[in-house]
Order: sequence, then structure tokens, then C-alpha cells
Amino acid sequence: MYEPKPKLRKEYQQQENQQVEHSATLAQTFRDLKSLTVDLAYFHPGRFARHSQIKYTVNLANAKSRFRFSCPNEQCVGGDFDLSAALAKAVAAHQTTLTGEVTCQGWRCQTAVGQMRCHHILRYKLSAEYAQDKPSAEHGQTAGSQGNGDCEHHERHRLELVNV
Repeated sequence: MYEPKPKLRKEYQQQENQQVEHSATLAQTFRDLKSLTVDLAYFHPGRFARHSQIKYTVNLANAKSRFRFSCPNEQCVGGDFDLSAALAKAVAAHQTTLTGEVTCQGWRCQTAVGQMRCHHILRYKLSAEYAQDKPSAEHGQTAGSQGNGDCEHHERHRLELVNV
């Protein structure tokens, strides 16, 4: 009898989506956060041309504090981009702009698990406004690498204070 291969990507996405759904909203988690705009640009590994880009204003009352974005590689297994820790650190410091780059450390496809990483790139800019803006002592500080459970990402962040 034929038994189909497990759909690893689908299973991973279901687990991640469940964690997102069980997290608090951004409005509940970050009470001082007044608005958040996200500018995302996806790049294929080894290419300089942008694959796709999106810019939107986040609905704080509905968006979840598990702040993650899917990898554009539809066959990627165990990847995606989790910006939760970077966002939390920036909001705690009342940073108005956070820019960075994250490389997906998932697997390129189901047949490449354990052999070939996905390495798609997400470059992002998060722009925040707060109910009571206050200056930050963390101007220009670089954040270290952040883990994401089973899927680790190599992250490079540049925090900068921007006058609003």
C-alpha cells in the first residue's frame, strides 16, 4: 500500500501558526507602542536583486507578539523569520527604527533536509511610535544572534534612534 511522505513544511507551519495564535497581541504585550510600520524585502540566496517587498502598518490590536514572517521559498522546511526578540528589545528601549537582516536557516526542500540550507534573506525596517517617546541610551547598539527553537537564524541588527 502507498504511504505518502510526510509534508514536513506543512507540519512545521501548523506548529508555528499555533504558537502565533496562542501568543498575546502586540497591543497587550507592548502597551506604550502606538504604531508599527513594517518594510520587508526578500532576497534569494546569492542574488542582489530583491525577490519581493511589502510595506504595511501593523494592526496592534490583532497582530500577535510572536512576530514571524514566512520564508518565500515554498519548499523550505523548518525555516521562516522570527523577529519577536528583536522587536521586543527595540520596544523596551523605545527605539523608533530597527533595521536588520535575517538569513533563513531552514532546509531548501524536503529532500535536502540535513544537507542544504535555504539561506533566503529577509531585510527589514520596523518603524515604531510610542505613546510617550523618551530618548534611549542604546543609540547605535548592535544586537547579537537570536535563536528560534529548532530553526536558528543568523541575525544582524542595527538599532538607531530617529527623530520623529
